[in-house]
Amino acid sequence: MDQTISGRAESQTSAAEALNYMPGFGNDFETEALPGALPQGQNSPQKCNYGLYAEQLSGSPFTAPRGTNERSWLYRIRPSVRHTRRFSNASYPLWKSAPCLDDHSLPLGQLRWDPLPAPSERLNFLQGIRTMTTGGDVLTQTGMAAHAYIFNDDMVDDYFFDADGELLVVPQVGGIRVSTEMGIMDVEPLEICVIPRGMMFKVTRKGEGEVWRGYICENYGAKFTLPERGPIGANCLANPRDFKTPVAAFEDKETPCRVHVKWCGKFYVTDIGHSPLDVVAWHGNYSPYKYDLRTFSPVGAILFDHPDPSIFTVLTAPTESAGTANVDFVIFPPRWLVAEHTFRPPWYHRNIMSEFMGLIHGQYDAKEKGFVPGGISLHNMMLPHGPDASGFEKASNSELKPVKLDHTMAFMFETRFPQQLTKYAAELETLQDDYLECWDGLERRFDGTPGIK
Repeated sequence: MDQTISGRAESQTSAAEALNYMPGFGNDFETEALPGALPQGQNSPQKCNYGLYAEQLSGSPFTAPRGTNERSWLYRIRPSVRHTRRFSNASYPLWKSAPCLDDHSLPLGQLRWDPLPAPSERLNFLQGIRTMTTGGDVLTQTGMAAHAYIFNDDMVDDYFFDADGELLVVPQVGGIRVSTEMGIMDVEPLEICVIPRGMMFKVTRKGEGEVWRGYICENYGAKFTLPERGPIGANCLANPRDFKTPVAAFEDKETPCRVHVKWCGKFYVTDIGHSPLDVVAWHGNYSPYKYDLRTFSPVGAILFDHPDPSIFTVLTAPTESAGTANVDFVIFPPRWLVAEHTFRPPWYHRNIMSEFMGLIHGQYDAKEKGFVPGGISLHNMMLPHGPDASGFEKASNSELKPVKLDHTMAFMFETRFPQQLTKYAAELETLQDDYLECWDGLERRFDGTPGIK
């Protein structure tokens, strides 16, 4: 069944209300919130049912190959030209875009933060976004920005669309309701959602709490898709059927509203007299979606050693260079560790990619202490990193019996672009000054005697 939101009814919907979704990744969906609202046999009839307007939303050039062509047809109460009037400049000083070369005194290094501090004022989702790093160039649609968010208020009559990139949202504390032009998604911690470039939406809180907190990857480049499985074959990792796209829903609300826009790194706002979430029916393959991270089916070593962390990639935004991502979204979920005579945590390494990491809950196996849920770490390209000293000792000396790594979920935004730190991140009070000390216990162990380990 489809959902319809009429007048002010949205504020009356129950937090426990179960929403409906359509399964599949990259499918060509069709859905309508009123019977007969979706034209059949053509996209643009002379007159649409219910007095609706037909409009196409394109996420790719018109002539993109079929496999990458993204577009949806929307049937709405007003065309979107009525959802933007004269723009005024707006300011979100803590939301930055690449290239961002903020002036700060923090030198290069491996970095880690505790969770963002709770706000002292009322902030909605849009106001609560804080950019930690940027890489690439928003004007050439390459690269990304990594944000953290924290908020305590709803977007009621405020709406937003990001013309610069798609938004991958990772809640860490508190569930959110994401109301988009094409339907509604409820997203809890251990779930993610992706909002396509240019799609209008608003975010409200679900459940009780003092703060709602999480992470966002703003992907400037090619849209996220499923990674190729290679020799793994047809199954496991993120399976397409576990991705959920919302059914059509609309607001028929005639009250003063504001539409906020991010375009080429700048912000604008326009006042309108109605809700822009007025799509009654739609069909196509350019749509928002959500995914439950607990449905990821990990694949790993079943004899010795372990594969690269890329084996845990959920989504990838490719570039023109095969195997080199604009952004990879990688998770470290619960899994069994069974490899024989093997150092089981991630090995020490340096990497041409840059790694922005967050912890949703539990403990990350490569860090015994200091990396807490809601925290962030940054290991930029070619900077060495790996298990802390206590993690190394534990993994080096533990009995190598099968062990289930449970009650944990960490993730990584990994990109080929070096991540430039924002002034906000460099001066954030939760920056751990002692992070580098976690490796101090890794003393010289070398013994030149043959056969000594």
